[in-house]
Amino acid sequence: MTLGEKIRYLREVEGSLRGLDRPLTQQELMKAIKRETKHAISQSYLSQIESGKRRHMTQSSRTLLAKFFKVHPGFLVDDPKGYHTELVSDLRTTEGKLDVWLLQGSERFAADAQVSEVLIKVARDKDTRGRLLLLGEILNTPGLADRLFEALRPQPPQSSSTGRRRTL
Repeated sequence: MTLGEKIRYLREVEGSLRGLDRPLTQQELMKAIKRETKHAISQSYLSQIESGKRRHMTQSSRTLLAKFFKVHPGFLVDDPKGYHTELVSDLRTTEGKLDVWLLQGSERFAADAQVSEVLIKVARDKDTRGRLLLLGEILNTPGLADRLFEALRPQPPQSSSTGRRRTL
């Protein structure tokens, strides 16, 4: 994961932890950092980091962001090729741990947009645990998953072979 991807990921996690249904924006992050740490970092600097235009941060910026996100400063660097790291968090609730786990999964499955989007939706739900238990019950009921999928994702109607056109 690149430094920019890590910052975007941490904004997503932070938005979820703060009860938002979306990641923190860069502006919201800047304001929260200033309010909670009494130090500042510019939005343009963060934007350059996230976009990859600036590949490294100053030590003071790394320390500030690490303190705000409650991660080790060493996390805020590009990972070597093939290296995978897990985000260590001080979350104590099952919901919070599930949310982080699902958001990490959404990053891992970013190439499959549908799966990634569903993982994010479940993580953002107020009752993550309940949604996963519901999925388990659906899968325990023979045929229910297929019937639900058919009902919720109907096939497009077949075109009429008569060639008649409807006029409005």
